[in-house]
Amino acid sequence: MNIKKNDIIRLEITEMTGQGSGIGRHEGMAVFVPMTAVGDVINARVLKVKKNYAFGKIEEIISPSENRITSDCACYSKCGGCVFRHISYSEELKIKQRRVFDALKRIGKIDDFEMKDIVGCETPDNYRNKSQIPIGRDKDGKLLMGFYGNHSHRIVGNGECLLHPKEFDDIVKIAGSFIEKYDLSIYNENDKSGLLRHLYLRHGKKSGELMVCLVINGSDIPHKDKLTESLKNYSPNIKSIVMNINREDTNVVLGKKCVTLYGNDHITDELCGLKFNISPLSFYQVNRDQAERLYGIAEEYAALTGGEFLIDLYCGTGTIGLSMAHGAKKVLGIEIIPQAVENAEENARINNISNAEFICSDASSAAERLSEKGTRPDVVIVDPPRKGCDSVVIESICKMSPDRVVYVSCDPETLARDLSVFEEKGYKVRKVTPVDMFPRTQHVETVVQLSGKKAR
Repeated sequence: MNIKKNDIIRLEITEMTGQGSGIGRHEGMAVFVPMTAVGDVINARVLKVKKNYAFGKIEEIISPSENRITSDCACYSKCGGCVFRHISYSEELKIKQRRVFDALKRIGKIDDFEMKDIVGCETPDNYRNKSQIPIGRDKDGKLLMGFYGNHSHRIVGNGECLLHPKEFDDIVKIAGSFIEKYDLSIYNENDKSGLLRHLYLRHGKKSGELMVCLVINGSDIPHKDKLTESLKNYSPNIKSIVMNINREDTNVVLGKKCVTLYGNDHITDELCGLKFNISPLSFYQVNRDQAERLYGIAEEYAALTGGEFLIDLYCGTGTIGLSMAHGAKKVLGIEIIPQAVENAEENARINNISNAEFICSDASSAAERLSEKGTRPDVVIVDPPRKGCDSVVIESICKMSPDRVVYVSCDPETLARDLSVFEEKGYKVRKVTPVDMFPRTQHVETVVQLSGKKAR
């Protein structure tokens, strides 16, 4: 086998990775090519060669797949947001379903479980209720507001993003005109100079309310009253205009201090029949409609009858636990971020939920303390970050011996690893439902029901 960089090779794409690249084989070597689809026959230019695999890019499509469609986004090939805009949505759902199933079988070595069909999104466009838009300038000094290119901090200017609501595009234009008119300085990552870092937008899908937040490397924005006036004139749905101060040398978008310039310090929205206040620093599911479906599946898997004690680990602002509080005797939420715990307590208050309590602690320490105290929940829900559950968390949950565990995951691979550990400790994976929370991107959520061998 003699494949080298810049070779042009013919490939038939026979598989897809969960991250959105097609796989073809050349003389037995796997070659990964983005923006391809199963069934494509292409000429590919080899970009990098490793010992057992290579990377390439499309040079020519000789015969397109029946699943290939024309991308409807001018920035698709440059922006790092979407990976599936070149294939049909039905095919994207199959890829995501297969990714979850294969991870559980290959990584988790898990057999004999009920795999449900993936829950697709009724509207795979314009679903995002939050957008973090970096602000920069190109080499010629032209203002750029858009999204980072794939695996880079290079800003791709984007007039319209099909994932977020139309109002966001209009607000970007208003903010851009304001920046240009008053020649405001832009943050420079290299020397840490300049004022404006990000435009951060939030939208209440059910309420229609909008929040505009400018993230700055400073203490104030010159002529901010003019920006406020322009935004107020644009839409009465803008209920909150906020300035967030972030002077840290960090990739984290938001700083800890917010100053309200107009309206409230939050917007409101409704999820699962509950009202939630959303500040710039609040966690809230990006796809509200799919979140309702995901929470509905989690509640089904929790199988509450009204008398259960439910522990919600990694609870964030309490949305999952609070959405199930009506069916439980008591809910105990555990979250490490103090601001999130404050939001969870506020969310319980504004919805008159009196059977929910929240503790500020990391999940492993709290789970370990609860198991040592002999706490016996009926149901435990875990919704960990992408890296999955700490081994101490799984050990402690199993010691508490709940009847059921509901695992909500944003990463199939770490999910499979953790489910394997649960099974080793006597829990059995019963039902698995993938949920497409982020259409057109590589991400997929999964809800899993596990039950103990001696479930009551």
